[in-house]
Amino acid sequence: MYGKLIPVGGGDPIPLLKQRLLVGRRESCDIVLRFANVSAHHCQLRIEDGYWYVKDLNSQNGTKVNNQKVTRCRLEPGDALSIAKHQYEIQYNPLDLGALGPPQRDEEEYKDVMSRSLLHRAKLDKRTAILAEREGGTRSDDERPSGADYSPKAAPSEPAGPN
Repeated sequence: MYGKLIPVGGGDPIPLLKQRLLVGRRESCDIVLRFANVSAHHCQLRIEDGYWYVKDLNSQNGTKVNNQKVTRCRLEPGDALSIAKHQYEIQYNPLDLGALGPPQRDEEEYKDVMSRSLLHRAKLDKRTAILAEREGGTRSDDERPSGADYSPKAAPSEPAGPN
């Protein structure tokens, strides 16, 4: 056994008997949840480097980890896994599953970090600086990229109205 899902609020624990499990309403699933709000093929659980991961399979009512909707996420021991509205606590020991230290960076976090340029993440690109100033944020001169023009622009003069 590779761990178990404990239903929050009571019920029999669900043993995690394989390293890759299909969860859903269909009888062909490895873990069958007979609830109308669970999709036929709702999500997949799998072990990677000693940690359980969940991947939502475009389910109608979603998959959440610790009340956050996810498409793919690492499950830490003790995390709350919600399949539609049904919540479970996952229990397992990463060392028993072959983990050799702290987990690798989660793919979702990696994609988020890699989707922006290094200058943007360091808040050194001109667009980020201008947006920060518009939102009331200020930067000291040593935080501003060299060569960027931060001088206030003169407001266009208003035409004189009829008197």
